[in-house]
Amino acid sequence: MEARDVMTPDPACCSPSDSVKDAAALMVGNDCGEIPVVDEGGQLVGVITDRDIACRCVAEGKSADTPVEEVMSSSLVTVTPDARVDECCKKMEDNQVRRLPVVDDQGKCCGIVSQADIALHADKAETGNLVREVSEETEKAATVGCC
Repeated sequence: MEARDVMTPDPACCSPSDSVKDAAALMVGNDCGEIPVVDEGGQLVGVITDRDIACRCVAEGKSADTPVEEVMSSSLVTVTPDARVDECCKKMEDNQVRRLPVVDDQGKCCGIVSQADIALHADKAETGNLVREVSEETEKAATVGCC
């Protein structure tokens, strides 16, 4: 099974200049916790997560009108549509992330693979291992995507 088989295709995206409020509205409207951030050419330049909004915007007293680029995560871990699901799991585990943007050959976001996608399609052992590894506290995890 490959990323293309489990990913959410064509996710809602925002631009770096969009407001945090607009990104949050996209999260609500699409029932998700991460929005890919793309430039004018559609290239993936970052992601904004609900955690980014809480830690880098709200906790720091910034307004809802703050541009996404000020609080987004720009060190990206991505996969291609032909990545095997076990490779997706390994990347999530190694980087302790719950979602992976899927990019095409031109670097454009064409999907997202989440823990939930894997839980719906992978076997129970693989899913349990993924959740355990991603959730394990490490020094790196304590600082990624926050304050």
